[in-house]
Amino acid sequence: MPRLIAKGGTRLELDHYLEALVRKPGALPGAAALDQGRSAGRFTPVHDAWWEAAVKTQGERDGTRTLIEVLLLGRHSPHEHLVNGLADALKTGALTADAVALEARKAAGADAIPVEAPEPATVSRTSIAPLAAAVRARLPPDKRPLPSVAHYDQLLRLRRDRHTP
Repeated sequence: MPRLIAKGGTRLELDHYLEALVRKPGALPGAAALDQGRSAGRFTPVHDAWWEAAVKTQGERDGTRTLIEVLLLGRHSPHEHLVNGLADALKTGALTADAVALEARKAAGADAIPVEAPEPATVSRTSIAPLAAAVRARLPPDKRPLPSVAHYDQLLRLRRDRHTP
């Protein structure tokens, strides 16, 4: 997050006000935090379109409260996935927070790279060696000194000296 440059400037995070807005959803449309969220790109035109559709079907108070529930999902889901979930839910006309959460999880699943694990029977040292060499080649050089056991040798000398008559 960029620093504030002007002395006495303020930055409001919409996320910090969501619990209060759930109780008073009518305060959201005029909230300064909402304006700052729009200008920062955290509250996108997709959010506005979904909110408008929710208000048309559920009414001003309930539609806004549902949007706030969607914004609360942003605490557990990356912003891009949430925006994709909003867009997909809007396309299908699913105007509930649960539908957006489902679509956001689908977007997260689409971003995940499927990794196929090799079957245990096919894994051998010779098949892993090229992979291990490639990984080692990308590592930075180790500049730590080599370990030494000289201090343990001193302990052995002390022990011998005690047992010698």
